[in-house]
Amino acid sequence: MLLWIALGGAIGTLCRYLIGGPITALAGGRFPLGTLVINIVGSFAIGLFTRVFLHSQTHNTLRAALVVGLCGGFTTFSTFSMETVGLIDGGLYLRATLYVGLSVVLSLLATFGGLAAGALIPLP
Repeated sequence: MLLWIALGGAIGTLCRYLIGGPITALAGGRFPLGTLVINIVGSFAIGLFTRVFLHSQTHNTLRAALVVGLCGGFTTFSTFSMETVGLIDGGLYLRATLYVGLSVVLSLLATFGGLAAGALIPLP
């Protein structure tokens, strides 16, 4: 199981790198949009995977690979924290507040959305 979690984590990390940077570049580097999008998408995915595999005992390895590995490697609280500190250090208090508020509220809503969507998907 550890190998599958590690593989999921590696895929998630690579996806974060390949997707997050270009999205932030679209914002001109003035707002950490890439991390915001990554964390919202990852929050939706973790809700979805958790709900789909909630009562499944036969898919433990797949659930661990997707929830712990893929979503854990894809989302990033540490980068969110460092970007927030960077905005504060740069005197961009309103931007930092907006980033924190959007990140928390939208990620929570995305998790609820993922859980709701997962309830509609029959277990494979």
